[in-house]
Parts: sequence; structure tokens; C-alpha cells
Amino acid sequence: MNIQIFGSSKSFDSKKAERWFKERRIKYQYIDLPSKGLSPREYQSVKQKVGFEALVDTRCRAYEALYMAYLGPAAQEEKLLEHPELFAAPIVRNGREATVGYRPEIWQTWT
Repeated sequence: MNIQIFGSSKSFDSKKAERWFKERRIKYQYIDLPSKGLSPREYQSVKQKVGFEALVDTRCRAYEALYMAYLGPAAQEEKLLEHPELFAAPIVRNGREATVGYRPEIWQTWT
């Protein structure tokens, strides 16, 4: 099992996800989403599992500041990769499996 948590220090769900894995003594790798983001291949892998709409945080300030609601799908994907603060957090990966948000019921099936 190779768990990666792409999270934000400001996201309570990211902190809850870290705590969930710590309590079960499951090793994970934490990646700071706003500063590092996702690589294009990681992004494609996660997008295949959860879909584009789940990856975008429509409630963040950057969503409105970058006029994401008014862009086409290709432009939205480009902006998302350029501005990692637009990602919904946490994104938890286990190999090819992925979840967005706090999903302990799915993580339980991974262990």
C-alpha cells in the first residue's frame, strides 16, 4: 500500500485524513497541494477515477478571481494545473485508486 495525501495546511479535511491514517498506523506520504500541486500524469490518473468536477474547489477565492466558471473545459484544466490552490483537498491516492475529500469508508477498503 502506497498512500499519498495531497493536502492543504488550511484544510480541516486534510488534517482529518492525516489523523485517520496515523491512528491506524498506516504510512503515508504528505504532499503540500498549494505549493507542489499535482504533476500532469498524477492529475490524469486522479481525474480518471473521480472526474474533473470533484477536483475543483468551487468555494475557494481563486475560483472566482480566475473566472473559472466562465471558462471552457480545456481552459479550466489548464488553469487548474497552473494554480494548484484550485484543487479540492485532500486528494488521497493508493496506487491507481483515488479519492477527493474525507472518505474513510473508501480508505477502509484499501487496508
